[in-house]
Amino acid sequence: MPKSTGLGLAEQQPLPLSDTSVWAAIRAEAAELAVREPILQRLLAAEVIEATGNREIIARVLAARLSVTQVETGNLFDLMLSTLDDDIMRKVEADLAAVRERDPACATFLHALLNLKGFHALETHRIAHALWNAGRPEIASWLANLASLVFGPDIHPAARIGASIMLDHGSGIVIGETAVIEDEVSILQNVTLGGTGKETGDRHPKIRHGVMIGAGAKILGNIEIGAFSKIAAGSVVLKPVPEHCTVAGVPATLVRVHRIDEIPAETMDQNI
Repeated sequence: MPKSTGLGLAEQQPLPLSDTSVWAAIRAEAAELAVREPILQRLLAAEVIEATGNREIIARVLAARLSVTQVETGNLFDLMLSTLDDDIMRKVEADLAAVRERDPACATFLHALLNLKGFHALETHRIAHALWNAGRPEIASWLANLASLVFGPDIHPAARIGASIMLDHGSGIVIGETAVIEDEVSILQNVTLGGTGKETGDRHPKIRHGVMIGAGAKILGNIEIGAFSKIAAGSVVLKPVPEHCTVAGVPATLVRVHRIDEIPAETMDQNI
């Protein structure tokens, strides 16, 4: 039975690191697709099949997608590869599994890896966030802006995002500097986690474990969205939301209390 632990991101237990089902499946899917679709053979070889490790796969994919800049793709690849550590790779694997499980349009892990811009934006953010925490704000901000231009989501590199996250479609998502998103959260297109004006300091929402945020929802200010709750599409949330409930409307109000075992981020049920 799921329940909120109340732990911050730094206190949550790390996900296990493995070269198991996700990456093994991606390699097998790439090999099979290369046979079925010869036009993709060079791409699949360059980005997946010839890579010597899991870090190299994700670095190759992201560097290729972001190579519209004047920065050499090889230099971008080196930056990403040197930044990807065990913690980021655990989260990448969990994100791939989340998309595969929650998105009915995603038939394979490889599809998520190669084609879903929400996933690309999220993993680029993870690298930018690591650079930000390493005292490199200029390159972190540059990379975050590049990801926004290429993929759509606008995520500040200081935002703290947990594992097993799905940014469905990705288009129009905005996540502010002091936002916190815990594990196992699903966010649909055109969602804003923003401030309420020109205030400074800790000013963005805190999204707890297992939350689903529907398309077009706006959550504004330093407010908490309780664990395993649902924000209905198009809602404007200006006040804290309790655990295990659905809010809807402009401004959002409580419309339903959930069963204790319901995890909106997993069920992706848009009904209120």
